[in-house]
Amino acid sequence: MSGPSTTTPPTWPAEFAERYRAAGHWRGETFGTMLRDRAAAHPDRVAIVDPGGDTPERRWTYAELDTRADRLAAGLRARGIGAGDRVVVQLPNIAEFFEVVFALFRIGALPVFALPAHRETEIRYFCAFTEAVAYVIAGEHGGYDYRELAAAVRADVPTLRHVFVVGPDSGDFEALAAVAAEPVPIDGPRADDLAFLQLSGGSTGTPKLIPRTHDDYLYSLRGSNEICGVDEDSVYLCVLPAAHNFPLSSPGTLGALHAGARVVLCPRPDPDVAFPLIAREGVTLTGLVPPLALVWTEAAARTEHDLSGLRLLQVGGAKFSEQAARRVRPAIGCALQQVFGMAEGLVCYTRLDDPQETVVTTQGRPISPDDEIRVVDDADQDVPAGSPGHLLTRGPYTIRGYWNAPDHNARAFTSDGFYRTGDIVRLTETGHLVVEGRAKDQINRGGEKIAAEEIENHLLAHPAIHDANVVAEPDPYLGERTCAYVILRPDAEPPRPIAVKRFVRERGLAAYKVPDRVEFVAEFPQTGVGKISKKALRGAADGTPRATAQN
Repeated sequence: MSGPSTTTPPTWPAEFAERYRAAGHWRGETFGTMLRDRAAAHPDRVAIVDPGGDTPERRWTYAELDTRADRLAAGLRARGIGAGDRVVVQLPNIAEFFEVVFALFRIGALPVFALPAHRETEIRYFCAFTEAVAYVIAGEHGGYDYRELAAAVRADVPTLRHVFVVGPDSGDFEALAAVAAEPVPIDGPRADDLAFLQLSGGSTGTPKLIPRTHDDYLYSLRGSNEICGVDEDSVYLCVLPAAHNFPLSSPGTLGALHAGARVVLCPRPDPDVAFPLIAREGVTLTGLVPPLALVWTEAAARTEHDLSGLRLLQVGGAKFSEQAARRVRPAIGCALQQVFGMAEGLVCYTRLDDPQETVVTTQGRPISPDDEIRVVDDADQDVPAGSPGHLLTRGPYTIRGYWNAPDHNARAFTSDGFYRTGDIVRLTETGHLVVEGRAKDQINRGGEKIAAEEIENHLLAHPAIHDANVVAEPDPYLGERTCAYVILRPDAEPPRPIAVKRFVRERGLAAYKVPDRVEFVAEFPQTGVGKISKKALRGAADGTPRATAQN
């Protein structure tokens, strides 16, 4: 069964595809065949450990995960879901996440990866824009009832035929456990077909969808495993949300499963939950965003749990400051690896044999010898070595265009296929990248990417607000946080900053998108041609006394 009609996303020109296949990067493997092969090679090895919480612990072997994926795939097909159909998956760190995505991989349907923090505004957009036919949720998680969200979204999105709920109480929807059926032969996708749609952080008001193929994503997993030393004896702790690109692929859960290793799911990221799991399960590596790495570094000095099995702590999602990076090895006792990448493709790692100074002062080198890097000025001219500039990249696992976004693609990619990452970097003599900042108007709040325009649009819906601009301001814990500069209507009753925050929150946005600080101003600074100068606003935010930060 084919999904709704859509514009075919730009892909690699034939000469590039031939080159990547000849180099052995693309090997004709799909996620479905990958899991099948691992289950055949070591059926009784534990693949997924879900420690539970409200539910009993579960330990699924590779054979069990493979069988579950087969049975769920058969049930989904029986409900009319097939190749090309989009299915929004919004699940926490639970075993069913992998059952669902591998079932979708088997039938060629495309998971659209949403995060547990997303709320009605985001989910409605994802479902409507992708013409999703199904939506998979946990009934209740973290004190939030996703069934109410699903009911509201289904009422507004006519293509959404199914809502599947993980858990004992599915409410008005179908329980995921009831979908499984006897496995049937299924013609799976080709390796060059799309595997899923990942969300871009984006610097515009609506997130872009990133089309990843089986071939390109599996190559990034293999390359990551080799660089990070992941093999069948490794144990990966999934601390960050499982659908996030970093814990999914760098090398993440999918890299661990590709290696035949064990994945341990961490229901919450705080040390009092994660540290016991590290000790009990013999965890060898995990990945964190910088704010969480700081918390772990401080907590490790006081813990009674044995963390000696942890060989590698990866930090990515946002730039990790040199001072914080230097504290990891003394505090936790393991090696640090900096990770810099993007869901659109390019991933850089510091290497395990890099000098310590390189590890703490750079964000690593690309995975592939065929990752092409350019550092350019505003006119797309290459800058001298060691000078900061805009990072452009193309390669065997970097997309050539977003899904259904031809106008944006014309701006986000050069005519010869380089992706404009929006990052300002400089390249060292050793080929390592040092991230200097962002050119795009985007806030990186502790690894969560926030589009300023999206928040501004919600602020402008407030009856007392005339205009709004959202910028990043430095934060010692998050790296960046959001500051909303607001001009009020002259005849309006001035609201308090806390009321403005509440207004944004009540519009159904994820909590991390609510402005951290709201400042009322009489006017915005302007450039020489009369445009609002966000650069000047960011400068003002940098110099604002922290005593006035929370209102």
